[in-house]
Amino acid sequence: MSIYTNQEMAMLYDASKCTACKGCQVACKQWNVLYTDLGMNAFPFSGSYQNPVDLNGSNRLVMTFSEKKTDTLERPIEWAFGRRSCFHCSNAGCVSVCPTGALSYQDNGVVSVQEEKCIGCHYCEMACPFDVPKYYGPDQKIDKCTMCWDRLENGMLPACVKTCQPGALHFGPREEMIALGKKRVEFLKARGYDKAELYGENECGGLHILQVCKYGAEAQGLKKGVEPSALVSLSKLAQPAAGLAAAATVAGLAVSFVAALGYRRKNRTVEEAKVHWTEAQRKEGAKLVKERLKEDAEQDKADNAGK
Repeated sequence: MSIYTNQEMAMLYDASKCTACKGCQVACKQWNVLYTDLGMNAFPFSGSYQNPVDLNGSNRLVMTFSEKKTDTLERPIEWAFGRRSCFHCSNAGCVSVCPTGALSYQDNGVVSVQEEKCIGCHYCEMACPFDVPKYYGPDQKIDKCTMCWDRLENGMLPACVKTCQPGALHFGPREEMIALGKKRVEFLKARGYDKAELYGENECGGLHILQVCKYGAEAQGLKKGVEPSALVSLSKLAQPAAGLAAAATVAGLAVSFVAALGYRRKNRTVEEAKVHWTEAQRKEGAKLVKERLKEDAEQDKADNAGK
């Protein structure tokens, strides 16, 4: 256990400091040894600097590029850079619906993934309101950000935070990150960015990836008041019934096992089996018997000749 795993932690992304250099994307792929989609035009051109267009099984982090028109002639267009990855929700729909426990909460707020438990059922994809978990075909598993759990366990910052040169990414106790985020929002509003706000303090029970949105959450493609999808409620209703069905199945197997303890299969003779043969089986059987008798006779003849 390290200083990053023994208390509730969070990452703060400050869009007002981000230059969209994508160094964090590169660091994420390097540290987690994520594959690169190869081939000519592996991603269709979207007309944007955003690349890849969205998360997929081989990309856990994507920096988003949104153009925003302004009223000033000096700068007619401004960029609303954003960060798209797992938010590590306190009330995570993916964890609630996962039937194998492959997705689980850690004490510091991280929603971790145990790949060996994943069966590729896609439930977490449908339950996530942010559409984050992605199925990776070659591995037949779900893939998403783990907040570099292996680094946290060893007292190291997540790879993206470690590599961020402009200081747009911060990592620390969640309450401290919330306080820092609110301070940055006040700073931005004092300089004319009236829509600046902190995103993630309350969504889905509280997120562990917080964002300072310079132009407001909507400008970065974020939805306010997000909660887990209806699939989570349905899965909770179905769990008791599934438990009863599983118990009934186990009970039935137990009864069958006990009943089978005294069972002994009756051995049939060939003549008894012949009663149930079809005409085709009888002909085939007679043919095989003749061939075998002929082989035995030839073998006996050869043995006698050698004496």
